[in-house]
Amino acid sequence: MAMSLGFHIVFAALGIAMPVLMAAAEWRWLKTHNEEYLALAKRWSKGTAILFAVGAVSGTVLSFELGLLWPSFMERAGPVVGPLFGLEGFAFFTEAIFLGIYLYGWSRISPRAHFVAGLIVAASGIASAIFVVAVNAWMNAPTGFDLDDGRFANVRPLVPLLHPLAFHETLHMLLAAFAATGFLVAGVHAFLLLRHPSSRFHWNALAIALVVGGIPALLQPLSGDFIARSVADHQPAKLAAMEALFATETGANFVLFGLPDASTQTVDYAVIIPNGLSLLLYGDPQAVVPGLDRIPRQDWPPVAVTHVAFQLMVVCGLIMAGVALWAGWRGWKGQLEKDRPLLRTLIITAPLGFIAIQAGWVVTEVGRQPWIIQGLMRTSQAVTPMPGLWIPMVTFSALYAVLAGVVVWAIWRHIAAAAAVSPAQKLKGKRLNDAVV
Repeated sequence: MAMSLGFHIVFAALGIAMPVLMAAAEWRWLKTHNEEYLALAKRWSKGTAILFAVGAVSGTVLSFELGLLWPSFMERAGPVVGPLFGLEGFAFFTEAIFLGIYLYGWSRISPRAHFVAGLIVAASGIASAIFVVAVNAWMNAPTGFDLDDGRFANVRPLVPLLHPLAFHETLHMLLAAFAATGFLVAGVHAFLLLRHPSSRFHWNALAIALVVGGIPALLQPLSGDFIARSVADHQPAKLAAMEALFATETGANFVLFGLPDASTQTVDYAVIIPNGLSLLLYGDPQAVVPGLDRIPRQDWPPVAVTHVAFQLMVVCGLIMAGVALWAGWRGWKGQLEKDRPLLRTLIITAPLGFIAIQAGWVVTEVGRQPWIIQGLMRTSQAVTPMPGLWIPMVTFSALYAVLAGVVVWAIWRHIAAAAAVSPAQKLKGKRLNDAVV
């Protein structure tokens, strides 16, 4: 399941943000009538189609795995999470329908109607993410039901969407998707600009990608602060594992880096910021922060994995925010096109957003252990007891390897075509040929 989620979440994040990029490019074309923006919208829409197709396949595998690997969880939680999954399916099919209209409607519907179709694709992708992440938030802070002899009764299916943790998790995930995708696309066009520095096509693409990815990267640390406060309220064990806080402290220190050892309850190679954790969580440097000593030992999450993943996520996010500030300052000064060191930095930082997303989901899932539904159902109670699971493991691994190879090949050809000839030049050449004919 971890392997499947790790594979799928890359395409889920791209599916959230790429439609926004292509819609932004088309909006610029409608405003300026610059053919470079039209060509950019068409090129990004083709890339979106490739990524959407692979995301749909890996998402379908996940839906099978929910029943195959977690039958007890689905039996018990189905009345609550079922409606949310149903809404996600509705959003997915809406996105698929309007993506088809967008891809094949360039010459069949009016430009404004075509642009609206792109907006619906973007809105559907965002809605799909909201409903799925709301399910995860519900697993972290279950609500919207009454317990009747251990079973969920009087289910209120929309209540989980209104939970504060659901808001913070969905906001954090959406910002992460936009930041990761924006930086990845910016890195690709920065690489091409180092080879073709006079290409207006790639400069326009870089500007849009930096806006779509840079602003969320700057907002992400603020969102992270909100979600940490929610975790402190609803999942104190996860927070203590994230911060490697083994003992309850008044004026708790903030631990940077370090390798926790649960057996000795120590953290080696750490940088300590005195009273930093209490100040960040409660605005009071002398506030009491509960540690793992208040949690039964059998309910501790894997501390080392949770802490290291959390630190990795934070470091990647802060680097991206710094690069976004750098790019914004150079753009405001009108010197973006002269800053080759920035272009090289964008290439290096291009994958950081997806590293942060993977690390963030490790924190979310590993930090909740040993619970699959926080405080109500253990993971050991939810997993299938059937033997022979190595067979679907090998099968799904082979599927993901093939899909990954196909995506790399298709996207590489897509990028190579962009590097060879400006799409706008191709478009103009095609129109000239049509006129001659």
